[in-house]
Amino acid sequence: MFKNSAGADFIDQIRFMHDQGFRAIEDNGMLARSAADQEKIGKVLAQLGMTMGVFVVDGGDNWKISLTTGQQEFKDTFVKTCKTCVEVAKRVNAKWMTVVPGFYDRKIPIGIQTANVIDTLRRGAAIFEPAGLVMVLEPLSDTPELFLRTSSQTYEICKAVKSPTCKILYDIYHMQRNEGNLIQNIELCWDEIAYFQIGDNPGRKEPTTGEINYKNIFKHLYDKGYKGVMGMEHGNAKEGKEGEIALIRAYREVDGF
Repeated sequence: MFKNSAGADFIDQIRFMHDQGFRAIEDNGMLARSAADQEKIGKVLAQLGMTMGVFVVDGGDNWKISLTTGQQEFKDTFVKTCKTCVEVAKRVNAKWMTVVPGFYDRKIPIGIQTANVIDTLRRGAAIFEPAGLVMVLEPLSDTPELFLRTSSQTYEICKAVKSPTCKILYDIYHMQRNEGNLIQNIELCWDEIAYFQIGDNPGRKEPTTGEINYKNIFKHLYDKGYKGVMGMEHGNAKEGKEGEIALIRAYREVDGF
């Protein structure tokens, strides 16, 4: 997001983000980094007093490996990846990990698919809970083939898993596309939301570039007392260094609280 201002090195980018006032980072692909790089990132974040946001519990191709099927091989892959995530989280001092259950299976009744997902998530919770970690389930809008689509569906699954380590990642961009009525749905699901992500719609760029009133949403979260991470999972509306400066300016415009 800031490669034109900070260069290609991720550590330099983190330092630049800190200088601009940001106090957390995300890295979906953290599992793919070497242990040495993970250690280095964790050390820099600690020095700067920055929070590590989500990385993905990625056991392969998340769009194909689906927990909805109930197949043992997928359960085993998920459990194995969760165990790996615990070790990675220690290196970078992470707390939250994104989980995407995968595709909807048209050959299996929806209730059975839901039960399969719940069963597997309970296995993950048994690994994460003793470590004090939280898996955050993310409903997505990328394709209607995805199983997890709405905040209410995700809320229902979290309640069924019955663990403080299974919560909702409320991505505002995806939820605007899938369900709208953002503030009311945030309110309805509030006690199961542990993490937010940002992106305007249409375009999935920074706030002020689309239809979402981020000033109102941020004020609502501020008034609710939310102190967690707001992940910037979007692109830049303009290219180059100019676009990066415009992005920072946009956040300063909408984050007045």
